[in-house]
Amino acid sequence: MPIRYQTSRRVEFADTDMAGIMHFARFFAFMEEAEHEFLRSRGLSVVMVHEGKRLGFPRVSAQCDFFKPLRFEEVVDIHVTLSRIGDKSLSYVVEFQRNGELIARGSLTTCCCLVGPEGMQPLSIPDAIKARLGEGHAE
Repeated sequence: MPIRYQTSRRVEFADTDMAGIMHFARFFAFMEEAEHEFLRSRGLSVVMVHEGKRLGFPRVSAQCDFFKPLRFEEVVDIHVTLSRIGDKSLSYVVEFQRNGELIARGSLTTCCCLVGPEGMQPLSIPDAIKARLGEGHAE
């Protein structure tokens, strides 16, 4: 069963473009912030030390489809669904809603990597991290 998390954000003036609507690039920043909140709610992060090893979860894919505009000072609910836990990757679906109306839908895929002096090397997600991502943790 997919794991869900919800947060809300207010559109700030700096998030808007010359037309007064939220700039498309800000949706990606909001998705990333919501992903970070989701992981923190489970005692995790996109960069962490696990069993003495520095791990990271860089994005390997990100996309977003836009249906309605958001404007300065509007509050948007951001629904994050962890839709897939793979051997080395996590996939999320992120929906933006205003008063229950779908504004945009995006997706993120991250890859678990060992971060070291030689760069990043893909790594199977440790079982302890998979367990923290599971249903046993409250939203």
